[in-house]
Amino acid sequence: MTPVERWQGELADVGKLTPAVVRRILAVHDDRGRQAIEAVSERRVKEYRDFVVVVGFEDEYIVENGCTCRDSEYNLDPDDPTALCWHVLAAEIARRVDAMDNHDMWYSDVREFL
Repeated sequence: MTPVERWQGELADVGKLTPAVVRRILAVHDDRGRQAIEAVSERRVKEYRDFVVVVGFEDEYIVENGCTCRDSEYNLDPDDPTALCWHVLAAEIARRVDAMDNHDMWYSDVREFL
């Protein structure tokens, strides 16, 4: 079991961000983990009919089999299972603690207006 699978399993079991789970996430992901936890607590993880979107500092990022952010594209080692951008981490955390901001609409329709 990878370190990521460990915290994901623990988080799924308890269903909330406990101090122990937060420590585990931060131990594995450091600053990216901190940013992800902040995004979840600020309800910046949005679930649409077609995509999960994380509102970042400069843009919104689609999280589906990875992420559309530059960090994912340029900085992360695709062979390292712990190398995840904070947007993906936020989506994974929000999903396990039922903290997605649900929107019963298509993001592709909403995006046209942004």
